[in-house]
Amino acid sequence: MPSSLRPPVLSYEDLGRRADAFLQSHHPSGVVPVPIEEIVEFRYRIDIIPVPGLREAFEVDGFISSDLKAITVDQFVYERRPRRYRFTVAHELAHAVLHRRIYQAHRFRRVEDWKQFQLQMDEEDRRWLEWQAYAFAGLILVPAESLRDRYRRAIRAARNVGLSIDKAGDVARSYITDWLADRFDVSPQVIEKRLDKDKLWPVPS
Repeated sequence: MPSSLRPPVLSYEDLGRRADAFLQSHHPSGVVPVPIEEIVEFRYRIDIIPVPGLREAFEVDGFISSDLKAITVDQFVYERRPRRYRFTVAHELAHAVLHRRIYQAHRFRRVEDWKQFQLQMDEEDRRWLEWQAYAFAGLILVPAESLRDRYRRAIRAARNVGLSIDKAGDVARSYITDWLADRFDVSPQVIEKRLDKDKLWPVPS
């Protein structure tokens, strides 16, 4: 890929600032869970198109077209895995926000063409592109300020059911991540990564 089309150099802190600006612009109320589907469809005017068998055939939950007008998602994920679906939509929206010029420099609407686009990319560029989209998706679905506030509530909830944060270790962490996942409507794995990246765990003494 030409150097002019390589992903921008963005740190996690850079992505955090962009996510904060994104949420201020598109979801200023701050209510969680973040209505990502509504933001995609009504703010960005991007169509969401379920397709049967997408994951089985191409090992992908979803992809966004190069004109940034349609996100195609696996129908099973769309219908039966709501949290995975929400993250897939957020991840593809991240490409529209962060990587617009790269996508618009290519031409694809079908998954076969998208896969070819992926294969043509330098492996390091592709990893960088996907890491940025993954991180940005987590940052907009789990806003930093809301996470800090609800993390404190989760700690209190854990203690109220008799879990010592200092002594219970993995049990307490699992309880907290599940509690937070329910509030943000994301998977516990997304919460785990945010707790680690935002340095919220272990609990400060």
